[in-house]
Amino acid sequence: MLIYGWHTVNGALDRGENINKIWIEKDLKNSFEIIKKAKELNVPVSVVDYHKLNSILNEKITPNTDTKKINHQGIAADVAPVKYISYEDILNIAAEKNQEPFIVLLDSIEDPVNIGAIIRTACAAGVHGIIIPKDRACQITDVVYRVAVGALNFINIARVTNLADTMKELKKHGLWLIGADSNGKELYYKANLKGPVGLVIGSEGKGLRELVKKNCDFIVKIPMFNQISSLNASIAAGILIYEIVRQRNG
Repeated sequence: MLIYGWHTVNGALDRGENINKIWIEKDLKNSFEIIKKAKELNVPVSVVDYHKLNSILNEKITPNTDTKKINHQGIAADVAPVKYISYEDILNIAAEKNQEPFIVLLDSIEDPVNIGAIIRTACAAGVHGIIIPKDRACQITDVVYRVAVGALNFINIARVTNLADTMKELKKHGLWLIGADSNGKELYYKANLKGPVGLVIGSEGKGLRELVKKNCDFIVKIPMFNQISSLNASIAAGILIYEIVRQRNG
């Protein structure tokens, strides 16, 4: 996976991430700092001209991305992609911490910015793991990586073939599945969100799919006023994640 931008690459080095190679544009200011850190970590560095760096971006960047609009700031790096684990592993991680599981499930979210923001919030809130579907949804891309700003190194992510089937399995493990939908019957702050929970967030435009909604134990909503009918998926997720945190620690 290719990442780019001064702060992104520098941050990846500071966190000791698994970087395969770094490309730096010739005559880039302050390149010494990056090169010094890379050398200490035995990360190969290639100094290239502007056109070569653009060529690398065109070759490796996420498909359908307009590389002309990318501000790579003269630096890019190839990092190892995120390592997916199973949802059973996430449950085991919670058990090892002697904590009730807290999982976020993402249903068909296609915007990588939303995915990245949700990952960052979930990481900050102590969520044990995130579950994403393999199909009809955004995967972990360079954009997700940049928006998450390092959180991918501290959050566990499972990728499943069928989200609805996974929800059924989670129920067998004692989790209550809470769906977020504007048509929910219960206000989120009045619902009991304690215990082992899975918070299910729907896509930006369509919300939760019907089959996914049917597998939720109950649906909550965030009150909307004026002419606003819904919130951005990552903002809604943030509100609900921290309401769960509040109730768990209240």
